[in-house]
Amino acid sequence: MKRAVFLDRDGVINKSRIISGTPTPPRNVEEIEILEGVVEAIGLLKLHHFVPVVVTNQPDVARGIITKEHVESLNNFIGVRTGIEYFYSCLHDDSDSCTCRKPLPGLIYQASTDHNLDVSRSYMVGDRWRDIEAGQSAGCETYFINYSYNEKEPKLPYVGVSSLLEATEKIIGGIKGG
Repeated sequence: MKRAVFLDRDGVINKSRIISGTPTPPRNVEEIEILEGVVEAIGLLKLHHFVPVVVTNQPDVARGIITKEHVESLNNFIGVRTGIEYFYSCLHDDSDSCTCRKPLPGLIYQASTDHNLDVSRSYMVGDRWRDIEAGQSAGCETYFINYSYNEKEPKLPYVGVSSLLEATEKIIGGIKGG
């Protein structure tokens, strides 16, 4: 089985728009800004035989603000620019009580089934408590990019990092040293 690094999208791969202290996704491809070091990080992950997989909550679909096709076009745009092949999106809101919306680990499990991934030997990198809790629930080692959003922070254990590149360097350093 392969190892994965599960990645939140907005705030980990691309810059989030911050509105009243809360991160929000880009509205269109013109607003997408790939964060510094992301392309390098994805290249390093692949070089070390990790499968990078985006697992992202996109509740604006359930809220009627955007369409599923819009989310897919943003994911495709990001994939072309970063080299990420696999995107899993939860299109529900909390009130839908689905199993795929983080903090539940449904997207991680679905990607693991689809791509023969060993979740227990995989990692989750996120910038919100929901990402970290989903990774913890799935049994992944978690890495938290803390932007000090106006929301609760995740519960330990997690490794604090400043970027996807730093998380990647720590993950790779850990497997080299262990």
